[in-house]
Amino acid sequence: MRIAIVGAGGVGGYFGARLAAAGHEVTFVARGRHLEAVRRSGLLVRSPLGDVRTSPGSVVESVADVDGADLVVVAVKLWDTEDVARQLAASKLAGTPVLSLQNGVHKDTVLARHLPAESLLGGACFISAFIEEPGVVRHNGTLQRMVFGARRPEQEPVARRLLQACAEAGIDAEVSEDVDRVIWEKYVFLVGHSATTTAVRRPIGVVRSDARTRALLRDVMAEAAAVARASGVALAEDFAERQLAFCDTLPADMTSSMHNDLEHGHRLELPWLSGGVADLAAELGVPAPRNRTVTDILSPYVDGAPASA
Repeated sequence: MRIAIVGAGGVGGYFGARLAAAGHEVTFVARGRHLEAVRRSGLLVRSPLGDVRTSPGSVVESVADVDGADLVVVAVKLWDTEDVARQLAASKLAGTPVLSLQNGVHKDTVLARHLPAESLLGGACFISAFIEEPGVVRHNGTLQRMVFGARRPEQEPVARRLLQACAEAGIDAEVSEDVDRVIWEKYVFLVGHSATTTAVRRPIGVVRSDARTRALLRDVMAEAAAVARASGVALAEDFAERQLAFCDTLPADMTSSMHNDLEHGHRLELPWLSGGVADLAAELGVPAPRNRTVTDILSPYVDGAPASA
């Protein structure tokens, strides 16, 4: 497949490098020092599953520089979604199938403001990976999974092709017939994991081992699940408890990308995670005090490390 990956960070960099190593034609869209490093030496992924490096030159600076693709994978931070959608709509990739592997449940709504609905597949990924230094992505643990699916019958061929490509690349992948439910299921976990590790400023092992932060984790996820049900997504009443049990299986030192961003003074995806839950809850008349409190606590850091008083 010819695959354009917009965003060569932890998610896009990892999956893109694996697909390229399997022989697929992957073009990354990156910027800044990361762009220059990948252009010079290729993208190096360091992983317990084996390191891989892409060939130099498999990167461009802008969506407009991509000549064409069978699939566009969007893997930028959520605040860049609207800008990327505008760029795609004005490029040679207009009308190409698009799969967002971004966090949250707001992403496809934003993309649909500029791109035809029939081009938008649904998808989610499950991985802990981040840019360790320009040109290098670090994969934590062995979890590296993609779930995606067609929302319209005409999207099914590209979904099947991507599934085959993932199999060739050694990526754990699945096609779902109810991909929007999968997106919400991930969102519930992600909101809980990101909110607590970032607010507590410690990995999941610390959060789940203390009775009060464990209760916070459960409550944050329960509020997100209630918002999902109010939005028409059929999540079970005990879904938060099941996700809490899943959290007990995670490596104790596992943290979230939002916690990593906080530690490095970077901008946070907070408005689309706990903030997104709180806002949707308010619209739907569902209580979400725990997510609102987390949003308030982290508010000074949402645009990066605050200036000293």
